[in-house]
Amino acid sequence: MPMDFLRRIEEAQFPLEVTDPNDIRNVAVLVAAGLIEAVVPPESESPTTPAVVAKVTALGRAELGRLRDKRA
Repeated sequence: MPMDFLRRIEEAQFPLEVTDPNDIRNVAVLVAAGLIEAVVPPESESPTTPAVVAKVTALGRAELGRLRDKRA
């Protein structure tokens, strides 16, 4: 799930290379939602081409905070 992936990378050191195909799809979804900034390889490229996450955006951090509040 994209939000689980966002939680996993919240404290990562950026830039972060992502090579797992499922995680690359999560990156694409999160970029489309404006929650992270990343470079996502076109689907026509080699499956070994990584996505590179530059950062979690302010909107992404706000969403993470909202999810934490919802759990409490």
